[in-house]
Amino acid sequence: MEIPYAVKPRPDTGLYNSKIGIWLFLASEVMLFGALFSSYILLRVNAEPGTWPHHLLNVPLGATNTIVLILSSVTVVFSWAALKMNQFHLYKIFQGITLLCALTFLGIKSFEYRDKFNHFEIQLKNGKVADGHINRAKTTQDLFVFEAAREVASHADLMEPPAAGVRLEELSIPMTDIKDRADGKGKEIENYGPWHSSYLAIYFVLTGLHALHVVGGAIVIFVIWGPLAKVWKQDPERYVNRVEVSGLFWHFVDLVWIFLFPVLYLL
Repeated sequence: MEIPYAVKPRPDTGLYNSKIGIWLFLASEVMLFGALFSSYILLRVNAEPGTWPHHLLNVPLGATNTIVLILSSVTVVFSWAALKMNQFHLYKIFQGITLLCALTFLGIKSFEYRDKFNHFEIQLKNGKVADGHINRAKTTQDLFVFEAAREVASHADLMEPPAAGVRLEELSIPMTDIKDRADGKGKEIENYGPWHSSYLAIYFVLTGLHALHVVGGAIVIFVIWGPLAKVWKQDPERYVNRVEVSGLFWHFVDLVWIFLFPVLYLL
């Protein structure tokens, strides 16, 4: 028994089954991200004045990712239009560009995540706070190395800002003034992971969930573009419908990022 309206539109809605399904699924996704956005707004509104972090994210990288996703939305539309015009070779090209955009987005996002886990805040015993990008030395006896030593120097009120990349002992800060988290006396040395603040917690939740959607959407697009390409010869209309449904999900993923970028990076 063949399932009705798997390809042809239903007379009551004018949509075929999978298109109705994707719209219902996207409605649930709107509620999911809407709840998270609402949580972010409540956390920010109720924060003490002057305590909400600013300028912790890389705006140029975020803007680049925005452009990449917008481009991918355009190529998704072009790929669907190419199929409607029976130009399968153009579809393969445009959808291939979409997949490259997805990989580019994830690559940039992984670089941003890595940067946050290498960005540390160090509380000195004199009450000063030094922060910058540091890496563990090869041996545990070696000190931390600051890649952003000038920034650290400005926070620590040193006499002369040193050149970037010098060791911490060259910054005229005695090691006795630095408490390592390993001494059990608290989190005096902590990176900018999700545990650092409410802002970073919601940042990692929102962008991490969005990245999972990008991965899921890219996998579906790849499967249709590659292993299931043979369906185009067997049932072209069904194949076009699958491309359209995957494209609707991809547009939603892009739209979510268009909201995430200004909310997290610019405001």
